[in-house]
Amino acid sequence: MPDHETAINPWIVAVSVMSATFMEVLDTTVVNVSLPHIAGSLSATIDESTWALTSYLVANAIILPLAGWLANQFGRKRLLMLSVGGFTSASLLCGLAPSLPLLITFRVIQGATGGALQPLSQAVLLEAFRPEERGKAMAFWGLGIVVAPILGPVLGGWLTDSYSWRWVFYINLPVGIVALVMMKLFVFDPSYIRRQATRVDWTGISLLALGIGALQILLDKGQEDDWFASDFMTSLAVVSAVALAAFLVHELRVANPVVDLRAFGNVTYSTGVFLMTMVGFVLFGSLVLLPILLQTLLGYPALQAGIALAPRGIGSFLAMPLVGILLGRIDARRLLALGVVGGSVTLFWLGALDLSAGYWDVFWPQFLQGISLALLFVPLTTITMDPIPREKMGNATSIFNLMRNIGGSMGIATATTLLARRQQTFFNVLGAHADPYSLETRAVLEQLRDAFLARGSDLVTATRQAQAALVGLVQRQAAMLSFNDVFRVLGALFVVMLPLLVLMKTPRTGRGPTGIH
Repeated sequence: MPDHETAINPWIVAVSVMSATFMEVLDTTVVNVSLPHIAGSLSATIDESTWALTSYLVANAIILPLAGWLANQFGRKRLLMLSVGGFTSASLLCGLAPSLPLLITFRVIQGATGGALQPLSQAVLLEAFRPEERGKAMAFWGLGIVVAPILGPVLGGWLTDSYSWRWVFYINLPVGIVALVMMKLFVFDPSYIRRQATRVDWTGISLLALGIGALQILLDKGQEDDWFASDFMTSLAVVSAVALAAFLVHELRVANPVVDLRAFGNVTYSTGVFLMTMVGFVLFGSLVLLPILLQTLLGYPALQAGIALAPRGIGSFLAMPLVGILLGRIDARRLLALGVVGGSVTLFWLGALDLSAGYWDVFWPQFLQGISLALLFVPLTTITMDPIPREKMGNATSIFNLMRNIGGSMGIATATTLLARRQQTFFNVLGAHADPYSLETRAVLEQLRDAFLARGSDLVTATRQAQAALVGLVQRQAAMLSFNDVFRVLGALFVVMLPLLVLMKTPRTGRGPTGIH
């Protein structure tokens, strides 16, 4: 490694790569609350405007697994700077977009150019810090990966309400420029990153792009089109399954694969990737549920709902540096087990909420969940990457981040689908007990009718209003019960993860005096 590289403080390198990565991860959620404003401004429907999200996620997912290969082709520093420059330029174009088709086009460019930032920043941090300090490095990396999606809706809501939806994109410009300058000055390629004179695996790249792209669209749009009731969704599922199966077979047989799947031969790494997929599943699945719960059932405006999600980010922000320090003293698997248990407890806690829940009833489980995510994310990342050789790090981090993102997309799709299905089930069950001939139901109807009569309605109108109000009460209770059910399912998934921890080996960063060997 060159002398000028070793002389640079690793924390300066960390800030250089993480400022851009934080910006890129933030953009996965920052646009969510702006969709109604985007639709109105660009003369589109809400459904059409959601393609501004889907296009970004699809392009991002396609590039993610290619990051390690691209770094070897172009050089890591050059690829990082190209990614940040392209992402920043695309952000400017998104803010200037005069129509929805152009906005979607620029979002594709933004997602594609930003796709390499997550795995490359992780690889850079793992190499910039000594093995015994990797826990601190992954804690810093985790701050961006975990906290950014949580802060996205809050920042997006504030910028949209205070200025315009276009500022959701303009805010990236100063961050991108600063990141470019810092990367130019402080980030250098390790000696083993060099272009090799090998044939480009175009077949693998094509199959990967087709399979991942179809899968991401399926997961993002499936619930809107009622999944396999739609011919388009069914076609996407078939295309994705065939393309990804062909990709796996091809990559295991080709001499120079674009994604080296042989990394899964290491049990610790393969177990860690699976666990991170499940963490992404639960994290994003629960993250999409809470804003819906707060806005539709508890009456929170959009911005206040975003602010109410902040405790999770606060918990992670406070806990991650501490977990990074503890990793050098306590067996990482014990911290990971504590995070799994804590995450499960918080989801069952959220699964016990009712329609009378106040702010603090939502605050504390989220705050504890943020702490649990730090206990999960930092040790899991450190353990998973510990057995990977440095020259294979880019490939390993690409797969790791891809599976976390796919897990997140699957979690969102599963949570929203379960929510809709369970709500219908509970409505049917509760509605069957709202018998107009029962004394309890008649008493409630009479109370509601009297209330509407007192407001000036005539007897016939008041009776109809009372019946409609009773249906609304049943719907709200059914919706609350469906939220409870989905939170409990996500909590149970955490419990299922616990036995898998025994398959993972203790990393060099976690072998303290109390470590398990």
